[in-house]
Amino acid sequence: MEPSIESSPLRGQVVLITGGARRVGAEIARTLHAAGADIFIHYRSSAAAAIALADRFNQVRPHSAAIHAAQLSSAEAPEELVAAVLQEYGRLDILINNASSFYPTPVGEITLAQWDDLMGSNLKAPLFLSQAAAPSLARQRGLIINMIDIHGLRPLKAHPVYSTAKAGLAMLTRALARELGPEVRVNGIAPGPVLWPEGDMEDELKQEIIDKTALKRHGTPQDIARTALFLARDAPYITGQIIAVDGGRSI
Repeated sequence: MEPSIESSPLRGQVVLITGGARRVGAEIARTLHAAGADIFIHYRSSAAAAIALADRFNQVRPHSAAIHAAQLSSAEAPEELVAAVLQEYGRLDILINNASSFYPTPVGEITLAQWDDLMGSNLKAPLFLSQAAAPSLARQRGLIINMIDIHGLRPLKAHPVYSTAKAGLAMLTRALARELGPEVRVNGIAPGPVLWPEGDMEDELKQEIIDKTALKRHGTPQDIARTALFLARDAPYITGQIIAVDGGRSI
């Protein structure tokens, strides 16, 4: 039998999700909200989606969701975002670093702007947001979940900067687990083919990716969300780990 919200360990806990208005971030938000958590949704430009998602949550449980716009690459954003969560709810239990830029950067065409953007969203922002959130998380014996990628372990063709940034995030996950323990657990989730990138991708490439998985199919955002729920609710002795949710592609 599924636990009721009243008896859930997540009841009353506050979750900050970056890039939480759409796609995988929104699915994680829906899953953790259904498990009893209050959700603070960060977004950059998806205001309409963030408002709609928070409204749905608040119709289910009043004051169970709030939103905040921020450009995470700015120096002030991490402290301001954590301060906004604390002003709204008075606590922070779980940080999910989900926001990410993704696009190809073939060698010979890489620009400094692309380097700064991809490193900034995928590595710099998670580091400084985790640092800003650490004192609040420590008070709650909380959790950080970093959304990594199998391409942090196995580089994706034509995406050397993105792959390098995600590899850095994998190491940052392990390093923060040592730095912030025992009060804060830090883990990562490395999705495989779950949602195709926004924009064009050839069907042949999609099939090639699927063929490289052991399960011969793509996953779903729900697969990632259920893993986040497991780490948040059912895994108090797991830290410093990166869980591949990739249908066996990494093997």
